[in-house]
Amino acid sequence: MESRKWLKFRIVMIFMFFLVLFVALISRAFQLQVLSGQKLKQMAARQHTTVLHLQPERGMIYDRNGEKLAISIMADSVCADPSKILDPAKSSKQIADILNLDSREVYKKLSAPRNFCWLSRRISPDQTASVVKANIEGIFLVKEPKRFYPNGELASHLLGFVGLDSVGLEGLEHRYDKSLMGKPEKLTWARDAKGKKLFLRVEKNETQKDENLNLVLTIDNRIQYLVETHLKEAILSKGAKGGIAIVMDPKTGEILAMANQMGFNPNNIKGLTPERWRNRAITDSFDPGSTFKPFLVAAALEEKVIREKDKFFCENGNYRVADRVIREGNRKKHGMLTVKEILKYSSNIGSAKIAQKLGKEKFYDYILKFGFGAKTDIELPGESAGLLRPAKNWVNVDTAMIAFGQGISVTAIQLITAVSAIANGGVLMKPYVVRGIADDNNKLIQLYAPTEIRRVVSPAVAKSIAGMMTDVVEAPDGTGTNARILNVAVAGKTGTSQKFDFSRGVYSSEKVRTSFMGFFPADNPQVAILVILDEPQRDKWGGVAAAPVFKNIGEQILNCFKTDIRETPVFERHPTEKIQLVSAEQTLTVHDFEENDEPTMPSFLGLTIREAMKKAKAESVELKITGNGWAVRQNPQPNTPLGNERVCQIVFDLNN
Repeated sequence: MESRKWLKFRIVMIFMFFLVLFVALISRAFQLQVLSGQKLKQMAARQHTTVLHLQPERGMIYDRNGEKLAISIMADSVCADPSKILDPAKSSKQIADILNLDSREVYKKLSAPRNFCWLSRRISPDQTASVVKANIEGIFLVKEPKRFYPNGELASHLLGFVGLDSVGLEGLEHRYDKSLMGKPEKLTWARDAKGKKLFLRVEKNETQKDENLNLVLTIDNRIQYLVETHLKEAILSKGAKGGIAIVMDPKTGEILAMANQMGFNPNNIKGLTPERWRNRAITDSFDPGSTFKPFLVAAALEEKVIREKDKFFCENGNYRVADRVIREGNRKKHGMLTVKEILKYSSNIGSAKIAQKLGKEKFYDYILKFGFGAKTDIELPGESAGLLRPAKNWVNVDTAMIAFGQGISVTAIQLITAVSAIANGGVLMKPYVVRGIADDNNKLIQLYAPTEIRRVVSPAVAKSIAGMMTDVVEAPDGTGTNARILNVAVAGKTGTSQKFDFSRGVYSSEKVRTSFMGFFPADNPQVAILVILDEPQRDKWGGVAAAPVFKNIGEQILNCFKTDIRETPVFERHPTEKIQLVSAEQTLTVHDFEENDEPTMPSFLGLTIREAMKKAKAESVELKITGNGWAVRQNPQPNTPLGNERVCQIVFDLNN
């Protein structure tokens, strides 16, 4: 009886055991397939699938005429799956020899326990051919966009550059990175349990075509080229440390050229320091020196505390204010001078007396109105606001010294924007370098219009100041006679500012900045130009060092566009007549400034040899080719009038 009960008990226990086991199995299956299914699928995908995000081609950057300043070309990059490398030592030696890499570094990558690593990015076509020929198991080629700047150093500080992952790091490339970049592509390959690659595919983002956009700049590449050329020549001839030059349309605020020297090639920044690629035209602040005097006189005239013919005694060259003695530049000695003569001869003492008569509060207000002490908000990263102390902190000597540009720091972009306000009848315009944005089919989706900031002085005062500045250049005894341009009246102002020696706590008598700013024609300004030379070793006066650079740039602008500037605007100021906003039917119109029947040399920059030959045949131009890869230099330059010999020498380079 007892044995029968025990048997029943054992049967029940065995049944319960299997029931519990069954429930446990069902629960585990439910957990794995339902509750944790998605997570486990993701884990499996990570084990058997490799996904690599590749950046698409960045949008292009054009100048105002549709010339390409920054493009993307496809190049091969080399990656590896170390789990598939059978002999890491042998494979490392092979691939290192092809790619000119350190075989020990390659071995470290190929022997590591992982399934992906980069070996070399954006290699040359010859290296690609060698990698394909070697056919090494576990070594792969993928296409990646390579940023290329067809004109090398041209406008490099404006354009900036990108990093290895096509991310904008400086300049417009950085400022408009999101617009230019677009959405990444997915490169995916799957493997079986043994790691064997089963298939490879590229997944493109469906909205990608609407993401990466093209920039159309206000810059004219021809003006940019001649500005950089003349600035570089001046720096070398004067033994200067560096220099800045900006060309602006004073009536719109469009920047037509912005140059920094020494320059750099954004195609190859290896070994360069940030000092080399910093855009000093917007980042560096400095004492403006005598170029600041027209703004003081404009303020005093506007407030009616002086008249143009008023006279001031200039103390024969020495004027004590508090504990300072103010002297004239170049040890000149002036007696009685009119306001007009104070500007013409660039009298420090006369300017100091005008500032004292105006008063520090009103002087300070007009300095702000002209845009100093605040960023212009130009579309470039790293802009400085300069340095302007509140008027309540000024002492008597500050008012006098700021009158001739000491004790205040400004930027080059502020300075040319302010002088353009005088050229523009007293209205301050916002400077800008991006004219419009286009989609990947070059259909314009946005066009930026000139922006008026404020009226600073009346048209009458602006005209009066322009007349005085014309005297600076056109009068035989003016300080800016070296800026004269034949048959065109130039309004301008020279400047020579001592640099502050922080180690000694005084202004240096050896280190100076020389400058010249101006516009032409004086009675109907079309072009404003600012030239600054930093620490010239020869000819340390603005009228001698910087003014000739202004003249050379101005003359070439006139020759380049072959127009009577006194009657006809050089630049198309109403681009909407040719380029219309937001229209699916409208495309980016590539146009010149004026119709010209004379044939000119086409641009081959950025083209492959095959593309260049095709274009040359269409234009009936004979090519003389050197090198391989993409066109990086050509002679004659683009847009040069074609003579009887229609021959162009082109240098091609794989790595430039």
